[in-house]
Amino acid sequence: MTMSGEGKVAIVTGAGSGVGRGAALALLAEGYSVALAGRREDALAETIAEADSNGDRAIAVATDVTQPNACAALFAATTKAFGRLDLLFNNAGAGAPPVNIEDLPFEQWQMVVHVNLTGVFLCTQEAFKVMKAQDPMGGRIINNGSISAHAPRPNSAPYTSTKHAVTGLTKSTSLDGRKYNIACGQIDIGNALTPMAARMADGVPQADGSVKPEPLMHVDNVSQAIVYMASLPLDANVQTLTVMATQMPFVGRG
Repeated sequence: MTMSGEGKVAIVTGAGSGVGRGAALALLAEGYSVALAGRREDALAETIAEADSNGDRAIAVATDVTQPNACAALFAATTKAFGRLDLLFNNAGAGAPPVNIEDLPFEQWQMVVHVNLTGVFLCTQEAFKVMKAQDPMGGRIINNGSISAHAPRPNSAPYTSTKHAVTGLTKSTSLDGRKYNIACGQIDIGNALTPMAARMADGVPQADGSVKPEPLMHVDNVSQAIVYMASLPLDANVQTLTVMATQMPFVGRG
């Protein structure tokens, strides 16, 4: 059986944990060669170790996606190792403490904007440079949005604002990529069981001021959705995909 990623190359940012780790492992299992990017090289090495023999097609590149030079180095390392780039999964992200908006330090706001928005922009720029110059030309970019790209949680202004902004960047990228045969879509994830979301099982603030536990889903559901989005030919695109715990409080009021 031919795997959809055989002979293809992917970059996954934030690949040291959570959704990024799951996506990197799933893409490796699907035959991709994968460059894993993240701040902590030890966490990236753990992801590669989990891939067993598939890890032979992986490299770890310590990367701060908020820095233009670091992003350029990531893409240079990828093309040096594997020769081209077929897929970028813009996954690296950060949140701020859930404090009242009037009490949020400017530095926290700025950090979230840099990671969640500027990082996606910088990696997209580098992907365009590579994808438009390679033969065959083109590739695919998948941005990690969020349920927060549609509706906020209490006290989440930085995260919610940047995830709404990612939706705009996804749409602009999808349009601007047409002339280079670059497709771009977004996956909006709700309550995947990762270290970031584990607290939801114990109870998180709701819109009505109450605190309630929320259902979670296995992160493999997200990984397989990303593999599907990536598997399409470049003349087809999943523009937006929402995958969420079925009974989480999103579809409804309050």
